[in-house]
Amino acid sequence: MTARKVKTMVNSNDPQMILDYERVLAALDARAAENVIIPGLERMNYLMSILGDSHLAMDVIHVAGTNGKTSTSRMIESLLSASDLHTGLTTSPHLHDVRERIRLYGQPISLEGFIETYDDIAPYIQMTDEHFSEGKLSYFETLTAMAFSAFAQAPVDVAVIEVGLGGRWDATNIVEPSVCVITPIGLDHQEYLGDTIELIAAEKVGIIKPGAIVVVGTQDPRAMEVIRAKADEVGAALLVQGIDFGVVERSLAIGGQVLTLRGLGGTYEDVILPLHGSHQADNASLALAAVEAFFGAGVDGKRVEPEIIAEGFGRATSPGRLEVVRRGPTVIVDAAHNPHGGKALVTALSEEFGFDTLIAIVGMFADKDAEGFLSLLEPIVDSLIITQTSSPRAVDAEVLTQTARTIFDADRVEKHAGLSDAIARAIEIADEAVAEDSAVGIIITGSVFTVAQARALLGKRSA
Repeated sequence: MTARKVKTMVNSNDPQMILDYERVLAALDARAAENVIIPGLERMNYLMSILGDSHLAMDVIHVAGTNGKTSTSRMIESLLSASDLHTGLTTSPHLHDVRERIRLYGQPISLEGFIETYDDIAPYIQMTDEHFSEGKLSYFETLTAMAFSAFAQAPVDVAVIEVGLGGRWDATNIVEPSVCVITPIGLDHQEYLGDTIELIAAEKVGIIKPGAIVVVGTQDPRAMEVIRAKADEVGAALLVQGIDFGVVERSLAIGGQVLTLRGLGGTYEDVILPLHGSHQADNASLALAAVEAFFGAGVDGKRVEPEIIAEGFGRATSPGRLEVVRRGPTVIVDAAHNPHGGKALVTALSEEFGFDTLIAIVGMFADKDAEGFLSLLEPIVDSLIITQTSSPRAVDAEVLTQTARTIFDADRVEKHAGLSDAIARAIEIADEAVAEDSAVGIIITGSVFTVAQARALLGKRSA
């Protein structure tokens, strides 16, 4: 790739820069939480209009869905980067550092770039706050505007934009994408999006724009019906996993898997993906089809070059998603937090790791389906340790323990509210099992926040 001058390294020992960074973080934290939806795109449209509509200055691939959005978005970014394009990527939430949410040319935005971007648009944020009487821009709206501005300033050729929550009213939904991607839709965030698959799908399909190509992952038939109706309504072309593209074959390999993918432009064999789980194979298939659609593959025999496929997937990462963070004993972290994600997690652990003994550490948010999630884990987990993160959204450890004991035998459940204590106890149990010649593993899961804290405690502070 042709090098462009991008600020990706700064002296983090610069006291003034650290103070400025903390100032920006405090300004963001003072805004409405990102899981609060204020219906309407008027604030974002107003802000971006006075910023010169910088979000329209680049091609866009827009990604919505319930599960797999971040992994799919990161794979799309990796394939586009391997194609010698200058990319922007915005995802949410972050694991350790908010700058993970704004990536330029495959790297998180620098401290200096993050601060400068905020300071550049801060006067316009204030103007927007003053223009609308119903409230200030939210945390997520402000970060989204920062991402758009950073992408335009860089500049990037194509931006991969992950929806934050829902779709129709999401702050990202002011873009005009050439390709829309919808990953599998399941029940999550029901308090905001509705309590049925159909209602949730109706929110997600709000990203489908006239003339766009819509690349759709495998769906519940009820969601698929909503997606088809929306595509027909606005005249968008529809490409469906399992019909127009898909995974032909997958085999396990050290550190990941080897795939044969049927794309829009033909079949791609011996694709090495350094990620675990059949769901990641599906995400790879979805990412490939999105990139093929962006490039016009499948028309007149066009296809993505094999070296781009090899490079793009070969360097794909998805921190916090079935990620091995320690050996001896093996410790895996996974950000699954709803039954749909739990099912994918259980399948991967059962098929790919072959543990004789599995210890699970689970900490969840209070608004999640803990009973549904834990019920999926019960058949494969020998010992369950309930914990609680420092997030204000975390369910109380005692409450979650009581739920767990209605699903697991009581002697299989322990409570260690402190995550460091929970990890220490899990390792103690694992060491005892190893002494009995048992192949043992530890899975830490339940929320992105739980995974982030676990990664930090285990020395994985970079995502």
